Amino acid sequence: MAKIVVLGAGAFGLALANTCIDAGHDVTVWSAFAPELEELCTKHESSKLPGVKISEQICLSDDLHCLDDADVAIIGIPSSFVRSVAKQISPYLREKTVLVDTSKGIEAETFKRMSEVIGEECPHNPVVALTGPSHAEELSLGIPTTVAVACEDVQYAEYIQDIFTTSTFRLYVNTDVIGCELGGAMKNVIALACGISDGLGYGDNTKAALMTRGIHEITQLGLAMGAELDTFSGLTGIGDLIVTCTSVHSRNRRAGMLIGQGVSPEEAVRQVGTVEGYFCCRVAAELAKKMGACMPITAELYRILFEQGDVRESLHKLMGRPNRHECEHYTTLDELSGHHSAAGGDD
Repeated sequence: MAKIVVLGAGAFGLALANTCIDAGHDVTVWSAFAPELEELCTKHESSKLPGVKISEQICLSDDLHCLDDADVAIIGIPSSFVRSVAKQISPYLREKTVLVDTSKGIEAETFKRMSEVIGEECPHNPVVALTGPSHAEELSLGIPTTVAVACEDVQYAEYIQDIFTTSTFRLYVNTDVIGCELGGAMKNVIALACGISDGLGYGDNTKAALMTRGIHEITQLGLAMGAELDTFSGLTGIGDLIVTCTSVHSRNRRAGMLIGQGVSPEEAVRQVGTVEGYFCCRVAAELAKKMGACMPITAELYRILFEQGDVRESLHKLMGRPNRHECEHYTTLDELSGHHSAAGGDD
């Protein structure tokens, strides 16, 4: 039995808390917000996860001393708050505590992935990224779910794999932390674009095009950042992209649908709540320029979200790009850079 602390009472954190109880562990959920803890204590339910019974075996706390002897701490909060929470918990951690990050994003200005952010604030603790196609609404109901756990030091990823695995939750180990985290963050951007397409009333053909060209964009950026090509055909690449672009549970897709129907981006985010793709798009557009990666879908989405771009005009611009061959394979950054040099960066 491991002692596990879930930091944050969001939907995915609670789903993992229930899953870890099923795996036979001692689980505490920490939150800085008293109303969240009161709701869980009195109802054993959460408005963030409707219809799901939260196990009564889970302890609840607003005191970070609950981390004192934890074997694992799951960081289950929006990416924009990861650095501040990591800094807050650092004094309470023992060196053996493994930190598991489930946030999917890229930090603005620094362009750092979440494991890098956590590593800077908690330098004495191993960080494992848990990511992949895993809606909290399904995981919490025991619907079979498969994700990847990534860490440069494979022993820690294998440890999390061993203790988190249940009959309905399967984990694969991956050492390509860059690719896994980048895929998890960038799929939210493409899901927003797919939601806009749905909101406009376009069909499956359009969505399939956005998804396949979207994974091409994510792969280009990943290779430029040092990720491995194969990662993007796996759970944290095409797997996470499929579920986020097509599911009724996807907040990014729902926000995109509202935008496609004429709601302003700011109002769509307000209505839906946490929409990671909205914030990630700005960072991704800047990162693409920095890394020399051509990402036309991301660029057009940036125009829609932050420059009052017209959604139909953006789609027409994407459809009117110069003709080209589909299958151009890059396995290294040198090959990618050589292509951009020869072809002027067109995609």
